[in-house]
Amino acid sequence: MTKFEERSKCSYDNKAENYDQTFDGKFTVRFKEVITNSIKIDHNDTVADIACGNGRLLQKLAQKYEFEGYGIDISEKMIDQARKINPDMKFYVAGCDKLPFGQSEIGIMTVCAAFHHFPFIDKFAKEAGRVIKKNGMLYIAEVYLPTAFRVICNPFFKFSKAGDVKLYAPYEIISLFENNGFAARDVDINGKVQLIQLQKI
Repeated sequence: MTKFEERSKCSYDNKAENYDQTFDGKFTVRFKEVITNSIKIDHNDTVADIACGNGRLLQKLAQKYEFEGYGIDISEKMIDQARKINPDMKFYVAGCDKLPFGQSEIGIMTVCAAFHHFPFIDKFAKEAGRVIKKNGMLYIAEVYLPTAFRVICNPFFKFSKAGDVKLYAPYEIISLFENNGFAARDVDINGKVQLIQLQKI
């Protein structure tokens, strides 16, 4: 486990029980709304939320769609909360670099305000390409800052107690996944939220 993962695990274990009332919990509400308003889920599709936290995004999606839900997170205590909130879904304690799914098992994958925590984005992209079905979708709702602000903020991210790694421009995320079997289908920037929709080809 890297130092970033250790910090993330510790940080989110500590705030798991009252996550919705924390700054992070309130900050990520908008990201969940953006995904919920944009995503399209077929009846009984398979949906996997990566870095799912306490499972609130999957809960919101289940209010609109019927699907087979999965979530993974590095924080065991967050996973405990996710299981309580979504008892009919399956959750795993795991990092983003080794997803607990089989080849082409997942129809839709989401990452909500968490991509900047991933220490191995290249490994995650490969794993997403492995487990998402052909023509399946990947939705990444991520923090957006203009270039000048990213240049200022990123050198300090490595000191974050929450395990933040780096903030990315949309083209960086798109390029990474295009090199791993995906095609960009839509990019929407709204304030501090960027939503990137990618399809497995």
